[in-house]
Amino acid sequence: MTVQDIRSFNRFYTNVIGALDYGRRLYAPYTLTESRVLYELAHAPRTDAADLRAQLHLDAGYLTRILNKFEEDGLVERGPSETDPRRRRVTLTAPGREAAALLDERAQQSVGAMLATVQAEDRLRLAEAMRTVRTILGEGRAPRPEDVVLREPAPGDLGWIVQRNAALYAAEYGFDADYEGLVARIVADYGEDHDPHLERTWIAELDGRPVGCVMCVRDDTPGAARLRLLLVEPDARGLGIGDRLVGALVAFAREAGYREVVLWTNDILTAARRIYQRHGFVLVAEKPHRSFGQDLTGQDWRLDLHATPG
Repeated sequence: MTVQDIRSFNRFYTNVIGALDYGRRLYAPYTLTESRVLYELAHAPRTDAADLRAQLHLDAGYLTRILNKFEEDGLVERGPSETDPRRRRVTLTAPGREAAALLDERAQQSVGAMLATVQAEDRLRLAEAMRTVRTILGEGRAPRPEDVVLREPAPGDLGWIVQRNAALYAAEYGFDADYEGLVARIVADYGEDHDPHLERTWIAELDGRPVGCVMCVRDDTPGAARLRLLLVEPDARGLGIGDRLVGALVAFAREAGYREVVLWTNDILTAARRIYQRHGFVLVAEKPHRSFGQDLTGQDWRLDLHATPG
């Protein structure tokens, strides 16, 4: 392989995805870079400009011009960072979230149309070839937090949530098949009937594979959302994925108008409990019980959205 081979492939692929005329391809007034900035902001509700610049490897002046344009158009708001007043936090406004969602929908349609031209027997070869490229060119580099993206579930992801919950909880905590049955019912109820304005599922993806998830569903208590099925794969832990998933859920619940977020967990899940505490959840009740083949202590946690900063 030569440098010219790679450059030739780059020219071919940028034509395939329409990178040189991205806005017109998606019928949107944004360049590929601007669309990517909107995407990252939509999938990380609270982002410092410095982190965004590092994540996308953008020139500081170039990113500033993009954010200035977005702010003038009412798509973003900027303010002091919660962790460092010297940094600037960037968040999407309601019109910004709508623009990002529209871009994501059109990108899904565009890629779907391209994939529809690929024969079924060739799709596995294509997926394997893409993984090979990512593996070889990324060899020797440990995964970074910015490599993880949060996205909507794709076909098959709800089944993955059931399978991975059952397998991981059996391996790590000795849970029996009763737990898999519980997860399957939760996921089936969501898949069959959920209100996208009030309920949502996030999949964390790393190197083209799902590595985490969380679900936000309506609780039986009026005005309350329930956090369910937070999970991060063992080999993807340490990248802040759980924090990002819970942060995305809390931001969504607040924007959807919920008064509080509630969850039920067990005291053995210490890592998850620390995440909940960092996001302001407080323990309101606990009770011993026998479930999933184990003696456990169940815990109810609550986050008052009106009492926490937005």
